[in-house]
Amino acid sequence: MRRLVINADDFGLTSGINRGIAEAHERGVVTSATLMANGPQFEDAAQLAPRLPQLAVGCHIVMLDGAPILNPQLVPSLLGPDKKELRSSWGTFARAAMMNELQADEIEAEAGAQIRKLQQAGISVSHVDSHKHAHLFPKVLRPILRAAKACSVRAIRNPFEPVKLAQAATSASVARRWLAAAMVRIFAADFAKIMREEGMLTPDGCLGIVATGAWNEKDLAWLIEHMPEGTWELVCHPGYVDDQLRNVRTRLRESRTTELRLLTSPVTRQMLADQEIQLISFRGFAAASA
Repeated sequence: MRRLVINADDFGLTSGINRGIAEAHERGVVTSATLMANGPQFEDAAQLAPRLPQLAVGCHIVMLDGAPILNPQLVPSLLGPDKKELRSSWGTFARAAMMNELQADEIEAEAGAQIRKLQQAGISVSHVDSHKHAHLFPKVLRPILRAAKACSVRAIRNPFEPVKLAQAATSASVARRWLAAAMVRIFAADFAKIMREEGMLTPDGCLGIVATGAWNEKDLAWLIEHMPEGTWELVCHPGYVDDQLRNVRTRLRESRTTELRLLTSPVTRQMLADQEIQLISFRGFAAASA
């Protein structure tokens, strides 16, 4: 059996992204989304979510980019040079994670605050993942899991993409990202071990991470056709480009409209049906796994 969660990241970042995620769910194949507690358009997303009862909404935990939910003085090891906002560089964050410069209690506190902000807004948090997949580092993963369990959230993204599937992307622009994905797979065994120890629920892995920002019809069709047995998550970033997005520090702009088009295309839905792939949400995955 092949089951697929299609999760839209960055819910709450801009109103155009919120609208795109809603459309990708209502008219397309998106089954889940993860909401940024520190997103500029959090309130817009929180008001939109109840109108999408079949969309499983999780917490997109942010450990880099933007301001923390907690008072910055409470999480100094997570901050960038200005001591007010989180680090903006993934490389700098990765170095801090591997050099044990991040305090576990601060990660747990900030992650818990972000999850609780969603819950206090009336959202039943189905799962967690992290912005830019920060939780792939074991030193970051364990305190995030403690925060999730304390908030009664039992499911989390498995951020590792099979190398065979990742290297199928045809765009030359993803070559460096493929190499990076292959390198961070050194943490995959630790991730699986920690999941077993903590009794958390996670899919078998992710699809589409390496191709983020460079999606096209050919690559998506290849991923769908070659998806292994088991339960997988397709990571996506649909949305509309608006003035808010133009003012956000991100490389994902026009690519969001491409993803929205593919995710709402009848061709994509038919491909999934032809491959007998069952679409499920993270809520459904957690219920079935439990």
